[in-house]
Amino acid sequence: MAAGVAVLLLGLLPAGAAYPPAVSGRGGAVASAERQATAAGLDVLLAGGNAADAAVAVALALAVVHPQAGNLGGGGFAVVRFGTETVTLDFREVAPAGVHPGLYLDENGNPVPERSRVGPLAAGVPGSPAGLWELHRRFGRLPWRRVVRPALKLARDGFVVPRRLERDVTRHRELLERFPESARWLLPGGHPPRAGSTMRNPELTAVLEAYGAHGPDAIVRGPVARAVELVSRRYGGVLRAADLTAYRPVWREPVRFTLAGWRVASMPLPSSGGSILAESAAMLEPLGWAGLPRAGADRAHILAAVWKRVYADRYRLGDPESTEVGPAELLSPAWIRRRVASIDLRRAVPSGEIVPWPGSPVPEPPDTTHLSVVDADGNTVALTTTLNGTFGSGVTVPGGGFLLNNEMDDFAMAPGRPNMYGLVQGAANAVAPGRRMLSSMSPTVAWRDAEVVALGSPGGSRIPTAVLQVLLALLVDGDPLQAAVDRPRIHHQWLPDRIDAEPDALSPETAAALSDRGWTIRTTASLGEVHAVRRFADGTVEAAADPRGPGWAGVVEPGVGGRGGSVRGQATPSPPTRPSPRP
Repeated sequence: MAAGVAVLLLGLLPAGAAYPPAVSGRGGAVASAERQATAAGLDVLLAGGNAADAAVAVALALAVVHPQAGNLGGGGFAVVRFGTETVTLDFREVAPAGVHPGLYLDENGNPVPERSRVGPLAAGVPGSPAGLWELHRRFGRLPWRRVVRPALKLARDGFVVPRRLERDVTRHRELLERFPESARWLLPGGHPPRAGSTMRNPELTAVLEAYGAHGPDAIVRGPVARAVELVSRRYGGVLRAADLTAYRPVWREPVRFTLAGWRVASMPLPSSGGSILAESAAMLEPLGWAGLPRAGADRAHILAAVWKRVYADRYRLGDPESTEVGPAELLSPAWIRRRVASIDLRRAVPSGEIVPWPGSPVPEPPDTTHLSVVDADGNTVALTTTLNGTFGSGVTVPGGGFLLNNEMDDFAMAPGRPNMYGLVQGAANAVAPGRRMLSSMSPTVAWRDAEVVALGSPGGSRIPTAVLQVLLALLVDGDPLQAAVDRPRIHHQWLPDRIDAEPDALSPETAAALSDRGWTIRTTASLGEVHAVRRFADGTVEAAADPRGPGWAGVVEPGVGGRGGSVRGQATPSPPTRPSPRP
């Protein structure tokens, strides 16, 4: 360990418990879905790395210890704020050159869901190898090999199998057994890996060694790229080595908006997340949402009514090159006024009466993962990465030790039909070669003066609403970071026409009042898994991981007098009390 530094790790509790404050310190903070991945980021911060170095280290560690969503065979988005510069990195997958809509339809033109969800035909061109390299190239401080080292060590020397990995392999055993390469790795001896045992990945070790030495060329060219093509051909896919070689990540201007005096930056297209957040915030202000009581039906009614409209507008979104509308139109004052005027504060307007912009006729598993990092200088990265479904397409690259995504299901295979998340999408998101599929991932950074917050979540269509509710609790209501992450959540996405609510999110009286206004309510186990970090003006940093996960949050704390230091881990016991319901 670097001299003069201590690391504090905080293990979090089951959803619904009452929480201690977020773990805090002064030397940088990391929050992610897995303890060993958070530790990788802290290790890089200890070595003098910055937020970009640590974010890449965490993302690569997640590819080892959280293969359900962490990946070299998928893609993602990052929102980056270094100094006064705020940008976004799009390393979303793209459709292979050989795709066409007929591959995913039957002879009657109806979607065949399995074709876009299982096997290599479901796989988009991975963006993570080039994307993580590009994030480090532009903003990183440490040598690339040093940033890759923690993940390489986990793959080579072994990692402790998390309970979640054992559970998810058990739940998705049938998918993994369909592909011998996946079964050999994730079902050793024919059984799921046992939580607490040590697991190694020699094939991924070799890939990471080459990646650390040569960058993305080690994956998008040569033997690994050929292995991707061979396994794709074997199972009827169209992904080719040339697709990997041709892939390029893209730096984009964020979607920017204000909330409670804070400036906020989130992802632009091909993510719908930034548009959903910004349009929601713009509508909540004239509706007076912030001034309403936290208890009672009014806030929930307005949130659900707003989300009905912004998710209807999502129908028109797609790749920046094909979208029928963009944030400029959806955030125009005239459109916001029109949307606000359509909200009835006394009753729920049925989704069938709400049409997408501009008035044309006409929806959750741990398949995505998010990490947030802030360093001692206040540089911040919010990064969300995904395979789409849990374990993606189910196909492991032979000799590569990593899974291919199933992001093709995020296209509208038949416009107007729901995908695996129930999202109804339009022609702007139709499948086409080289096109980026629409996403809901919403990595977000907010800042005010010298304070900065980074957050994001997995959860498919539920990501933007989870992120927005944490932002509202934190920035509008002034909750502490951990309380904002913990607070129960609700969700609405236009279609299906219902409010999804976590247990304790709505009191019986509030639920009854919403029902009287015409809302249908369904209780669901959890909505999102938000991981957040914050830096205050005085240099204090804190991290909060979502107990719905589990997740792990950690900080780097300078040692007393610049000397000594230790590593401490802390698992918080489950208290008997629960937070008060919201909204």
